[in-house]
Amino acid sequence: MSAAPTPDLPAAEPFPPSAAVPAPQTSAPGAPRIALYAVGAVAVAALVSASLLWQKLSTIQEQLARQSADAGTQAIEARTMARQARDQVSQALARLTVAETRLSEVALQRSQLEELMQSLSRSRDETLVVDIESAVRMAQQQTRLTGSLEPLVAALQNAQQRIERAAQPRLAPVQRAIGRDLDRIASTNVTDTAGLLARLDDLVRQVDDLPVQNAVALAAATRRMNARVSGDSAEPAPADLPWWQAALLRSWEVVRDEARGLVRVSRIDQPEAILLAPDQTFFLRENLKLKLLNARLGVLARQFDSARSDLATAGAALNKYFDPASRRTQNAATVLQQAQANMKSAELPRLDETLSALATAAAGR
Repeated sequence: MSAAPTPDLPAAEPFPPSAAVPAPQTSAPGAPRIALYAVGAVAVAALVSASLLWQKLSTIQEQLARQSADAGTQAIEARTMARQARDQVSQALARLTVAETRLSEVALQRSQLEELMQSLSRSRDETLVVDIESAVRMAQQQTRLTGSLEPLVAALQNAQQRIERAAQPRLAPVQRAIGRDLDRIASTNVTDTAGLLARLDDLVRQVDDLPVQNAVALAAATRRMNARVSGDSAEPAPADLPWWQAALLRSWEVVRDEARGLVRVSRIDQPEAILLAPDQTFFLRENLKLKLLNARLGVLARQFDSARSDLATAGAALNKYFDPASRRTQNAATVLQQAQANMKSAELPRLDETLSALATAAAGR
């Protein structure tokens, strides 16, 4: 049975012709099977892909596990090597500390050794400088006492040789100063005091043998002897004659001298020499010796003016009271003249430059 329409509902309008519902189409009979095959193929492909992905994931997991194990092993090895390296570094640091300690000790010992060597070198140089200065001052004193430059020259040359052997650069100024002083000494003319004193001593010894003018016989014999020695005498020498002729000749000369001594006629220019008594001859000779000794003391005291005055007085007495024809008197007068001529009042050279260089070297400047 069909139910009656409800009066409250409006009546349905009919659809337009264009909006009509199409009629259902009938599908082919093989379409579901194809879709099923397609779905199965997709499912198989998805399964294969999933299996492949699972295998790949398993491989990746295995690789990751293996790499993780290797990384762990390497980490363990790295830790072991790091521990060994840390131990080696600690040992190296300990060895380096010991080496630095020993190096500091060696450096300290080296510095101490260098200081010791420098102190020894300075001590040796100072000793050398002190020795040279003492030797130079001693030579100066000897030069002042003797008046000879030989001690001073010898001391300076010895000092120069010692400095050359030392080969110290700080002593080079001293060596140059010594060289300049040696050149200055070489150009200095001073009195040969040693030779002058020797001549004066010899002259003092000859005073007792000098003949005075009033010794007639002695003066005649002396003149005759001098004539024979010089070859001016016409008489033959006794040594060239036989012994009996020489004895007769000597006897004749004695008799002749005695005869000539009885009467003598001569010109008297200085009556003091002729009237000199025999006992006064002794005092004359002693006075002449005193003058010569005073001249000797004047030479030693470097008072050449006083010594020259004493020698002039001695020469005047020699020419006044002693026989000028005697060879000994002539030799004594010659020695006196040479002594007066050799006396020079030149000042001895000073070694201020050498002493100043030595003082500078000793002070270490």
